[in-house]
Amino acid sequence: MSVFTKIINGDIPAYKIAESEKFIAFLDIEPLVTGHVLVVPKIEINKIFDVPDNYLAEMLVFAKPVAHAIEKAFECKRCGISVIGLEVPHAHMHLIPINSPNDLNFTRAKLSPTPEALKATQDKILENLSFT
Repeated sequence: MSVFTKIINGDIPAYKIAESEKFIAFLDIEPLVTGHVLVVPKIEINKIFDVPDNYLAEMLVFAKPVAHAIEKAFECKRCGISVIGLEVPHAHMHLIPINSPNDLNFTRAKLSPTPEALKATQDKILENLSFT
């Protein structure tokens, strides 16, 4: 069972941003930049391109309002998207507020925010989230 499945099942706490029957979005607790969110399908599949077609299409639609909320919540040129999938064997995408390509550089040091900082980031995104 992946760490993401444990989050989905409520066995591990997370700073949730959005949730549906098929997906969950929550803060990365070791973000590249403040506002880094993970979007995860609730089915445990290792590789993104092994996710069933209907899920893959719906995953982007689910992520869209989260990305818009990130863009409103943080000073950035746009919300970048990346699929790496090497650290956790459970398909997922990264939504990251970016101002340069380096903001999506996964080889650089990650941040170590406090629980208070993560809660503040969660609140800031949630204040700007709308599913309309």
